[in-house]
Amino acid sequence: MKLKILHTNDLHSHFDHYSRAVSLIRKLKDQHTLLLDAGDFADFKSIELQGTRGAAAIELLESAEYDAITIGNNETFNGVETLQFMASRSSVPFISNNLLRKDKSVLDGVVTSTIIEKNGLRILITGSSPDLGDFNDGLGVHISPYKEALLQELDRNKGKYDISIVLNHVGTFADDELAKELDGIDIVISSHDHQLYSKAKVIKGTILNSAGCYGEHIGLIEVEVSAEGVKLIHSETLPTRDEQEDEEVVCLLKQNKAKAISALSQPLYPLSRPLWHDVVEENPISNLIADGLKDMLNAEIGLINSGIVNAGAFDYLSNKKLIEICPSPLNPTIFEIQGKHLKAAIEQSLDAQVCLADGRGPGFRGRYVGRLHVSGAKIEHDGTKVTKILIGEKPLEEDRWYKAGSSDYLQRGSGYPDLAHNRNEKYLPEEIKDVIRLYGEKKSFIESAFTNRWKSSNAVTVHS
Repeated sequence: MKLKILHTNDLHSHFDHYSRAVSLIRKLKDQHTLLLDAGDFADFKSIELQGTRGAAAIELLESAEYDAITIGNNETFNGVETLQFMASRSSVPFISNNLLRKDKSVLDGVVTSTIIEKNGLRILITGSSPDLGDFNDGLGVHISPYKEALLQELDRNKGKYDISIVLNHVGTFADDELAKELDGIDIVISSHDHQLYSKAKVIKGTILNSAGCYGEHIGLIEVEVSAEGVKLIHSETLPTRDEQEDEEVVCLLKQNKAKAISALSQPLYPLSRPLWHDVVEENPISNLIADGLKDMLNAEIGLINSGIVNAGAFDYLSNKKLIEICPSPLNPTIFEIQGKHLKAAIEQSLDAQVCLADGRGPGFRGRYVGRLHVSGAKIEHDGTKVTKILIGEKPLEEDRWYKAGSSDYLQRGSGYPDLAHNRNEKYLPEEIKDVIRLYGEKKSFIESAFTNRWKSSNAVTVHS
């Protein structure tokens, strides 16, 4: 019996491409077709998702009549409660066999697998979510080993299916190993590392495919299922760029954007002073974040790069403004770092070219790295070199370990590699935009944000 599988992965809320992908999907679907997504469909950088708690993503999946989706890391980034809200109201099964709450209890609405019957075929679909290591605790989730979870699902459903499909959001390299090591998996739809296969490959009888990212391609696999097993007949990965936008998707996006803007535009509170922004120069909105991080994390020093925000905040704050100002889903992070590495990063920050470098990195949604802003410290410099750093009121000690409240972006060494030399890191589930929201209404923090922490010893004095 023949089966056609259409699949997407790592859409990351690129809904302009998605609307074209759906047009192509509708052309290719027939009564033998299964439509699947391998995770990271919902990226909460999207205002449509932020303003509807992810409900907009569900409507888009249901409109295209997806049969199942696995949960990637981005589906968890707006918190466990939002994920449960999405999964519980979706007619499309949200699958993960290894994702649990932090206390190892089951997430509402999430299933470990599903069996779909199509034209007499019983199709088992399961999938795994990626282990984000130290970030799991901050996200409020527990991730069990995915190979063990897959084996458990295959064993639990033994005799109930004719073909098994794994939607695995762990990366193509891991899936190659999976095909070599485990028996009983017929098809793996890979994702997470955004690899684009021109066509499916076969390893030890297991068919594997990955369709890149952002909805720029869809994957197509056609197989023959018989008593002898599952045989690949045809596969290709099809570009979507030349397709017309699907009218139903466009309409849903328009409706949900209007709902989201209305919900997110309600003012939270007025600002006592305008918080302007600059990528290179010291500015109050970046200082506010540094102060908030120091306070929130009970650190000795607060540290943030000004590229984390895209603009200043004026008049009032709303959730919509916070998303526009600070779209990166980065987390407040505390770690220990030696003074010599702090000094090296701070000194590097004097170079405008470093500040204006491309800031790309995991979770980063800005453009530039930006200048380092500090709290609990004073820095003197001559324009190119740091001449003095005070932590509190004491000179920085190069070999001493300091507790720094910062972001996971800087903790990883993104933008400023010297900051990667740290230890004892801990992540909070909040995001950096939440720091702005929490401290922007505190007048004392607003006033403090206008106090400069950087001082040039090359100031020119004009004598009359």
